[in-house]
Amino acid sequence: MTTPYYDPTGTATAPPPDCPAHAGGHDGLRRLYGPEAEAQPYALYEQLRKEHGAVAPVLLHGDVPAWLVLGHRENLEVMSSPQRFTADSRNWRALAEGRVAQDSPLLPIITWQPLVAFADGDAHARLRSAVTDSLERISAHGTRRYITRYADRLIDDFGSQGHADLLSDFAQKLPALVLCQRFGIAEQDALRLGAAVRDMISGSATAIESNQVVEKVMRDLVERKTRQPGEDFASWLIGHRSGLTAQEVAEHLRHSLVASMSTVINLIAGTLRKVLTDRGFRGSLSGGTMTLPDSLDQVLWDDPPLAVVPTRWAVRDTTLAGQQIRAGDMVMVGIAAGNVDPEIRPDLTVSVHGNRSHLAFGAGPHQCPGQDIGRAIAETGIDRLLARVPDLELSVAEDELTVVGSWMARGLTSLPVRFTALRVEQQAGTPAPAVGAALPDAVPQRETAAEPGPARKPRRRWFGWLRR
Repeated sequence: MTTPYYDPTGTATAPPPDCPAHAGGHDGLRRLYGPEAEAQPYALYEQLRKEHGAVAPVLLHGDVPAWLVLGHRENLEVMSSPQRFTADSRNWRALAEGRVAQDSPLLPIITWQPLVAFADGDAHARLRSAVTDSLERISAHGTRRYITRYADRLIDDFGSQGHADLLSDFAQKLPALVLCQRFGIAEQDALRLGAAVRDMISGSATAIESNQVVEKVMRDLVERKTRQPGEDFASWLIGHRSGLTAQEVAEHLRHSLVASMSTVINLIAGTLRKVLTDRGFRGSLSGGTMTLPDSLDQVLWDDPPLAVVPTRWAVRDTTLAGQQIRAGDMVMVGIAAGNVDPEIRPDLTVSVHGNRSHLAFGAGPHQCPGQDIGRAIAETGIDRLLARVPDLELSVAEDELTVVGSWMARGLTSLPVRFTALRVEQQAGTPAPAVGAALPDAVPQRETAAEPGPARKPRRRWFGWLRR
């Protein structure tokens, strides 16, 4: 298991001489990328904090220079000051000067697109209103009913076996199924699309091909929903008064799906891992001193789904935490580093559950607009899993769990568990199709009587399943 020398759980030891915190590039700047740095990110953050304070110069792929914001207060300042730090990547000086290679892995992340994520001012207001207004039309009650239905079907798929990989069998599938249904994507396409999204962001040899798959699904969705609108996110974007073009709609659907799916997968897996491995965490839940929503916030503090967001550029020469930043410099939001800033968390062993001032969902004009649906998927899905499978336990030693990723995000490769096999029964005459199986009608139905029946209201203090 890859564990930082100084991590959010409070584990702290002196890094050895070959620690990534000591690995530098030209001009003595430390590289944020590469296997060594990515294996021990928190050790690197703390070394950078000691050397430079709340804002540190670093090197990205190709040894392209950038600034990493480490302070909690300074991160909020960057995210809340679009007049100083723009989201428009066309301002990046290194790119304009030809210092970014054509095959740089940074380009898919920062290349400008007609997206709300790359806009400021009036353009941002127009696009943001389309996204937020459309998201607000998604029924919270209906969403939780779909989450419960899909969670039950996934549990039924592996429940009779007495063992499962909660990453591949649950955490990766549930967000894909729920988000695709809410977006207006046919159920039989959901798991295939989810796999393409995961491959696309993994940087694998087939990532470009997977991205093309995702783009085609979105273009086809826009064409279909333009002809036959429904009660879904895609249709509401198309019909919004902001008058988004077909390309803008497709790009926002793609961006929303990718951002939501990847973060919710990590949130579900990270929370389940903490339940299965952290006795103090389990004890707080068992004793009723921490609710499931609170537990999600603890994970968002300690293990945010995104560690670094490289989407801000200085509009003009400015100063931040004593550092002289030039116009066009990349200034990266350090979510993970800011969440362990000693200024706000001097003792990382002290629980902060219930405190939502973490940076996981951003702040300012670009604060994540889909955080409510993301939290609902994680909360309701985990609730349903633990209620139906109360005796979950790891089927491998904790130190056999592996975390991999990049300088931007990290996640588990698997989460194998065992439990008492469930007796899965079907009601006579109503066999449930396997998750992802083709349905008679490829177009998701409106939220009418055809929608799954009412689900129980998610509970807040219900952790009797932990008292074992």
